[in-house]
Amino acid sequence: MLPSPVEKVVFDGRSFFVKRDDLIGGNKARKLFYFLKLQHIHTLISYGSPYSNAMLALSKLAKRKKWRFIYFTTLKNLKLKGNLLHALENGMILRPVEELTLPQPKNLLSHTVLKGKTLIVPEGVRTLEAKEGVEKLGLEILKTKKRKVFLPSGTGTTALFLQKVLKKEGVEVLTTACVGDKDYLKAQFFTLEKDSFYHPTILMPKKRYRFGRLYPELFRLWKELKEKTKIEFDLLYDPIGFKTLLEHNLLDENLLYIHQGGVEGNETMLDRYHHLLKKDKNET
Repeated sequence: MLPSPVEKVVFDGRSFFVKRDDLIGGNKARKLFYFLKLQHIHTLISYGSPYSNAMLALSKLAKRKKWRFIYFTTLKNLKLKGNLLHALENGMILRPVEELTLPQPKNLLSHTVLKGKTLIVPEGVRTLEAKEGVEKLGLEILKTKKRKVFLPSGTGTTALFLQKVLKKEGVEVLTTACVGDKDYLKAQFFTLEKDSFYHPTILMPKKRYRFGRLYPELFRLWKELKEKTKIEFDLLYDPIGFKTLLEHNLLDENLLYIHQGGVEGNETMLDRYHHLLKKDKNET
């Protein structure tokens, strides 16, 4: 995996730096780096949202490795767009989540499970094996000489493993909870690392944003970022991340923002936003 480039950008008169992991496959490519080395696997199993970025990344991995990929999710009211469509094109097999059985509860599964030639990967690739690829990212970050690193979090796996690499070098990893609240994210950290000394600093925006819901102010911020930085960010996580940074006044040249990719999912989100905004316009 080649190092991702770093770009200096300006937003509303504030300069900061963006680590363009989106150009090398994004956050999930980092987390799946370990799995590229595995041999003698026949079937890959995972579960989660039917539009998940992790799902799409796993489908690409399975296609590359010629593995059978079975994904458990809700099958109700599915729309064949975005990540779901692309993952199915990669050969993914869908199964109803009600049929899923795991060797331990989902929220405790923090490592992969190998049963014969079948590999079970936790939702969002929240797994100890993700550490190897994230450590490579940490070493790249050290070369930038930046002392503050920010990335929005789902399960928090990437942020946690980054902080473990960077803590001893005096680099602070900042994050915000996009899935669940601050307590949820803390619980995810403790699943992977019992010593809170290695946990990232969690910052939250003033307003609670429910994951997956539509917020016109976040859509406007996403559009403004795209226009002014010439970079397309993810519509689920990045607007909450930048909202948090702006409210905490952290956008400056000491900051390195990790662009974790996920823009393939924007197709579905854009359809939802356009429908919402059209509906609001018709009602006014």
